[in-house]
This record gives sequence, structure tokens and C-alpha cells, in this order.
Amino acid sequence: MIHSFDTLSLRPELQEALQQVGFVEMTPIQARALPPALAGRDLSAQAQTGSGKTAAFGFCLLQALDVELREPQALVLCPTRELAEQVATELRRFAARMADVRILTLCGGRSTRDQRQGLDGGAHVIVGTPGRVEKHLRDHHLRLGRLSVLVLDEADRMLDMGFIDQVDAILSYCPSQRQTLLFSATFPDGVEALQARMQRDPLRVVVETQVDPTLLRQVAVRCRPDQRQAMVARLLAQHRPDSALVFCETRDDCDALSASLSALGASALALHGQLSQEERDDVLVQLLHGSLRVLVATNVAARGLDIPALPLVILSELSPDPESHVHRIGRTGRAGEPGLAISVVASDRENERLERIEAFMGQALERGEAPGESTDLSALQPLNRSLLILAGREQKISKGDVLGALVKEAGLPADAIGRIDLGRKTCAVAIRRDLAQRALKAVQKGRIKKQRVRATLLGPD
Repeated sequence: MIHSFDTLSLRPELQEALQQVGFVEMTPIQARALPPALAGRDLSAQAQTGSGKTAAFGFCLLQALDVELREPQALVLCPTRELAEQVATELRRFAARMADVRILTLCGGRSTRDQRQGLDGGAHVIVGTPGRVEKHLRDHHLRLGRLSVLVLDEADRMLDMGFIDQVDAILSYCPSQRQTLLFSATFPDGVEALQARMQRDPLRVVVETQVDPTLLRQVAVRCRPDQRQAMVARLLAQHRPDSALVFCETRDDCDALSASLSALGASALALHGQLSQEERDDVLVQLLHGSLRVLVATNVAARGLDIPALPLVILSELSPDPESHVHRIGRTGRAGEPGLAISVVASDRENERLERIEAFMGQALERGEAPGESTDLSALQPLNRSLLILAGREQKISKGDVLGALVKEAGLPADAIGRIDLGRKTCAVAIRRDLAQRALKAVQKGRIKKQRVRATLLGPD
């Protein structure tokens, strides 16, 4: 059955935004969640990352805004900075046709002073992580007296990361008369208990993963524990994916594996909680720009990443939680594209985990043969480099200004320029790898909108 956005009673500005972003047919979670949410119901929705849940709650909270009232009316809590930034970006896209809607991000790793100034200037929607939001509430910089919609995104990950006490503290600042929308990939006991504390007669919506089982191939490959890193390298050499996500259990494992893959010639970077915000931003930009072939991440750090058309996921160690395993492999085999998920099984403990995972999924994983040894991953170099320009919206620079400077003034072919991400103080541009140095020199020597700007290339040469 086709569920068109046209069937929703949205304000005209949001309908225009839907046309602008190209949304026509709702995803399953949007079709199930949006109508009752727009009617004011509390929701507890089970849906995986990448299922379209940001739109499922985003259009609801934007529909309810009183734009004339410059006070926080909606609060979205996310477990990680990356997810909060991603959600805020999407909400700004949806609100592009609404006049003077201010969406403010409150996350750790950012200047609290700048955030206070943003709050003083008035904001309609707050998107943030629990720790930083609670701090602004304690310091009386953020007030939620006019809050009408509260959203918890990735509630199970908040539980895993130990944020539930902070969430409870935030709830104490929220009006009791509000709409509460809770989204979670899984519903362990802790999330069920949280739902009972914060919601009133919620409608439960369950949407299965968007992974097409006919397109997702799952393989288990065995090796000795001391061969784990080498096995991941051999698998990457065998499949040579355009992009791959490799899961590790710990931050140290991420660093060790990404360093090992880089030493063999691959374009590989680690993503975990010990990176600074600037380092995390740089990694994510390169991933989205096609400037990075292999991302090695912990499960928490990878949660909420929106990675389209990911052909390969490698689990370097099996998770003890079958639901977490299903979530990880759900990063591939999406949107009608084939995907491959390979699980490395390297111990008796992992044999037991594999049995539990297979019982949970109701199917046996294909047993694969270990590929031949390889010490050369030089084929895993990206097509693009990411050019980071140290100027953005604060300098009144637009994407068009950047594109014009690169094409008209620097003489780069338009098809050599990919995704452009414009931020408050920076602008990141995907440039074809063989033209990246030329683009950098042109920006450093020239001007953008009559301004001298600094720039650098992210990642190794």
C-alpha cells in the first residue's frame, strides 16, 4: 500500500518542504507514526537507524510550533553528538520554508558560552545530548516551561551509555502536559521502565528493519584470536568495497585495527568516544564525502550514522547481544541495494554467541572460507578528498559562493565537485582526489565572496 505525504494535514510550509527535499511516499515508520503523532498521541516506536524516523517525529514537532513564540517548544534528546547534529540538520531542511524558525544544538564538545548566547537569542527547537541539556537547565540558561513535544531518539543507546539518570533529571524540568515520542531500535527492560515514567497511554508502533533479507547475505568466517586483525584485512582485500563499516567492541581495538589497515595501504579511520569533537566531525565528513573507504567504529559511536548504500559490514568480534548484532548488520542491504555482512568468529565464547544470534534470528549464517592472505590494501583508496574551508554561515558564505569560486575562479570541472556541507564556521567540500591539491591552492590564493579564507585537506595524502 502506498502512503503519500499528501494525505497528511500539514501546514503549507511543510508541504512545500516535502516537495523541496523530494519526499513523496512515507516509509513504514512514517506511515505508522506520523498520523497518530500529528493527532497528539504519545508514541513508543521501535525502528532501526535509517528507517526515516527523524521525519516521523520532525514533521510532528514542526507542525505544533508557534513561530511567534521564541521559546523552546520542542526538545529532542539524542545519545551522541553525531546523531544530534544529524537530527538538527534534517530538522532545518524540513523547516526551510517556515519563517524564522530557530533550531539550536546543545552538545558536549562545543562552547557553552556560544550555546548560552544562542539560548538568549531565542530558539523554538532544542536538539541535544542529555549531559549538556541538563547542564543548561541546572544553570537556568534553558527553560522548558512552554515545551509541548519531547522526543527521545535511540532510547536504548541512552540506557547503554548510562544517560538514564540525566534523562530523568531533564524530565523534572518538563511540563507534565506535553506530548512524548520515544524511538528505540530495541526495547529492553530499562527502556520499558523509562516509557512507563515519561509517557501517558502511549501507542506502541513496531516496524521491522528496512533490510531486505533477500538482498542481505550473512557469512561467518572462523579464525584464531591472534588472527582477527589479519582476517579483517584479508576480507577487505578480497571484496574491495567502495565503503565498509567494521565494528569493534572497544576503543583500543578500533585504534589498533584502523592503524593496521592504514599501514597496509587502506584509507581507514577510527570512530569512538575518545576522539575530540573536531576529530569526530572530520571523520564523519570524510565518510559522507566518499573520502574514506573503511570506517572502524564501536557500536555506540556508529549509532545514528546515516550511511547510504553501504555494501559491506564486518563484525570483527561478535556481540553478546543478539539484538545488537541484528542492528549492526542492518547497516547494509538497504534501499534495494545488495549487502554483505561478515562475522569473524575467533573463540569458543564467540561460538556460543553465534549460536544465540542464529537462534534469535531463526536462521543459520552461511559458513565462509577464509580468503587468501594479503598484505596490500592500496586498492582501498577513496575517489575524493575533503576540502575544509574555515569559513561558513557566520561569514555570510553560501554553498553557491563556494561552488562558484571552485568552478568559475579556480577552473575546476563541475563534475569534480561533490557534496558540500556548510556549517556555522566551516564548509566541507568533496573534491575528486586528483584535483584536491589544485582546489586547495586555488582557495588559499583566491577569494570566496571577496573574502580571504583559510583551507586544508582532511585525511592523509
